Amino acid sequence: MTILHVIVLAVVQGLTEFLPISSTAHLYLFPWLLGWPDGGLAFDAALHAGTLIAVLFYFLRTWIALVLNGLGVHFPADANQDSVDSNRRVFWLLVLGTIPAGVIGLAFQHAIETWLRGPIPIAVALISVGLLMGAADSTFSLSRTMKDINLGDAGTIGVAQAAALFPGVSRSGITIMAGLARRLTRETAAEFSFLLSTPVIAAAALVEIPKILRMKQSGQMEISGEALMLGIAVSALVGYFVIAFFLRYLQTRTLKIFVVYRVAFGIVILLLAFLYRGAAR
Repeated sequence: MTILHVIVLAVVQGLTEFLPISSTAHLYLFPWLLGWPDGGLAFDAALHAGTLIAVLFYFLRTWIALVLNGLGVHFPADANQDSVDSNRRVFWLLVLGTIPAGVIGLAFQHAIETWLRGPIPIAVALISVGLLMGAADSTFSLSRTMKDINLGDAGTIGVAQAAALFPGVSRSGITIMAGLARRLTRETAAEFSFLLSTPVIAAAALVEIPKILRMKQSGQMEISGEALMLGIAVSALVGYFVIAFFLRYLQTRTLKIFVVYRVAFGIVILLLAFLYRGAAR
């Protein structure tokens, strides 16, 4: 894998992790379409570490307040009590919402990503979740904000996040869709989705990065350490700006463009997969 491949895939990761179009699908499909070597799950995990840095930095002040308020600390000192109480509630709802993805991820992530890491299941997931996301985006009256999030919302969105283990589903896509189904505004659904994704991405990074280091030390990875660090930095930078863009975008616009993209991309992948399969016979 060349430096160019690393940079392109890092940009793809940064663009697609927080947009509801599935980073896992794009990291698999781009090399498949371009005839590049697949970096594999370890390389994907390294790029996810970059987007973890992005979401942590973007929501750093929010996370500090959530954690401290959640643990009973009045922060910042000039915050009103209603704000502190709201942050405490949201923090523990995020903890609850993280549990389904954590449990299912520990039990089934490797099997799911190994068995379903192919163009046809990814394309089917892109199309089906895209259609469901479009239905949720256009059907429900969306008026609830972060102060309205309750136990039912956290449970529903948390279970939806667990389904994002399937390649092509998209963590942001499925959780935003669940938020819309609970009548959260688009911006609130996206913000809660990004906050909820942080512990899961962090846990995945903590699990995978030691594996990457062991593979590097044993010579099983062809990518240099410098190239890997470059990929993490690029995905972090691109991811940070995508979060800022997407949250502003959702203040005034719908998810229609992402629904169309998912369905169109999925159809193209299906067509190419069947053409390649026919040509190979």
